Amino acid sequence: MERFYGFDLGDAESAVSRLGDDAQPAPEELTLAGSKSFVTACAVTADGGLLIGEQACYATGVNRRALRFKSRFLTDPGSAADLRTFAAGVLGELYGSGELVKNDDSRFYIGCPAGWDRNAREDYRAIFERAGYPPVKIVSESRAAMVSACQSKHLQVGYDILSKSVLVVDIGSSTTDFAYIVGGKETEISTGGEVFLGGGVMDEILLDLSVERARDEKELRRVFDESEPWRTYCEFKARRLKERYFSDEAYWSADDCSETVLVRYRRPVKLTLRMDADTARTLLERPTPRLSGRSFRAEFTDALREVRAQTRSRPPELLFLTGGVSKLPAVRAWCREIFPEAVVIAGTEPEFSVSRGLAWSGRIDALLHLFRQEIEALRVSDTVERIVSGRIGDLYAAAVDAMLEPVLDDVVMPVFDRWRAGELAALTDVDKALQDDLAAYLRSETAMKKLVAPITAWLRPVAEDLEQYTVPICVKYHVPYQALSLRSALSAEDIDFRLEAKNLFPVEEITWLIDSIISLLVGFLCGGSGVALISSGPVGVVAGAGASLLLLLLGRKRMEAAILAADLPKPLRKLVSRGAIRARLNPIARTIRRELAVRFEKEKNAEITARMVEDISQQIERCLGKMAEVVEIPLG
Repeated sequence: MERFYGFDLGDAESAVSRLGDDAQPAPEELTLAGSKSFVTACAVTADGGLLIGEQACYATGVNRRALRFKSRFLTDPGSAADLRTFAAGVLGELYGSGELVKNDDSRFYIGCPAGWDRNAREDYRAIFERAGYPPVKIVSESRAAMVSACQSKHLQVGYDILSKSVLVVDIGSSTTDFAYIVGGKETEISTGGEVFLGGGVMDEILLDLSVERARDEKELRRVFDESEPWRTYCEFKARRLKERYFSDEAYWSADDCSETVLVRYRRPVKLTLRMDADTARTLLERPTPRLSGRSFRAEFTDALREVRAQTRSRPPELLFLTGGVSKLPAVRAWCREIFPEAVVIAGTEPEFSVSRGLAWSGRIDALLHLFRQEIEALRVSDTVERIVSGRIGDLYAAAVDAMLEPVLDDVVMPVFDRWRAGELAALTDVDKALQDDLAAYLRSETAMKKLVAPITAWLRPVAEDLEQYTVPICVKYHVPYQALSLRSALSAEDIDFRLEAKNLFPVEEITWLIDSIISLLVGFLCGGSGVALISSGPVGVVAGAGASLLLLLLGRKRMEAAILAADLPKPLRKLVSRGAIRARLNPIARTIRRELAVRFEKEKNAEITARMVEDISQQIERCLGKMAEVVEIPLG
């Protein structure tokens, strides 16, 4: 059975979640080092033992102790060794507790800040590989938090994730990540990487405040300057006290929230840590060198404003907060201030949202692999070709219906208007003008645009036929079926791929279709049909009498040639009304439709039709492929 482990290795706290087969409804958090959320710390004892978690912070007799090493990964090459040591300790705990079995079919999904580039992620992955982990994949923590929100049963955000613009704010201990999602797909924003701001800043401020208030301030500062383990240990204690206070501010407003740490270095020194309402405000408002003289609030709200500027074309409608600091009411208030139109929500256990999302990512990857295999099998089958071939005749008819009336109104009538106005001397000039203008118009961008509506309408029943095959695949793999609907691809604004109706016809085949229409139009409107057109209405009596006389004198063929070549007086031309000519075109249009239907059914080139079916099918199959590529967050 394949198992997926989500490892949220944070700068201050870490967590591991596991998700098994489909029968397991949600990831479970594993207990390591005595806790489900354990301190990111490691220590090597004098006898070579390896400790992780809280015990690594205060154990005595250790040769080396390390904390807060992840935040130094991009700047301190030495942090890789501490990361590997800690990772090895976590792996040892998993094997030792039986939560992970050697040679089991397992995969690890490990989080990293969104701002890490491909090279940093590969270097990070290699650390776990060298530590002996099963196959590892690195996923951004904000992405994992979003997946966790989407899969969460107590947050009904699945539809919103796919239909709205969403901003995920993951506030960790050392960094804050922003992920901007539109239509279920993460979109690049310039502030989308990590911002070096996290809950650890508040831990440092609380420790500094406590040292300022201490009777032995100078001695404590000397200890912390000389002993990194003691400084990090006291900072860890400050973090725990801060978390205790913010977990229930109302309770601690009437009770003492403090803890005394006995620091044993040169001599024992007491350090009292205390949290109250004034201290809580100070943690958020006090400038600190860590932030270049700025406060947590100023840095965080400025980051939010920068994200708002980057997303101003479509501001987030849903803002999802995760990470331990997201529990603070002040943080939510700042988010509502900067994004007043957004709904701000957070998970009930934000400290586990990333590890859960990472484990979910493993199952999703496995399902999507199978899902894409089935979509590919559908693409390479003859299913799409059979659907298109069965409806290709409807496409021809729709194209003719869309083209014919505009041709009569926009080409034929203007040419006869020119003849009535005397711009064209004879009906033979009308013939030539019609041929030239018809060919130019039917190959123009204007004519191509006339095809968009009928081709789009034709694609809808094709899409409905195809959904008989795609919907069952989507249901099987918990993918929203709209994600593989050609109908949504024809209309949805947020999907970045489309079937362009105006480009659906291949150039060679649309040329054949247009040439067929031109040849029939010219055949019915030119080469003598001008005589039939102007023999309608009141002038028909005069023209008819003249034609009879010429028929006796010259014979039929020479008579028609004479009329076509004649430069009729302008007053006589004006007697032929536009309405009469347009009315005469109606039966001609009906005849052309019938003739084209016969030509398409009996005379059309089978090879050309086959190529049209193949080319249109390939476009649809490419569209299906692109749809499958962006389906990254199936709903449970």
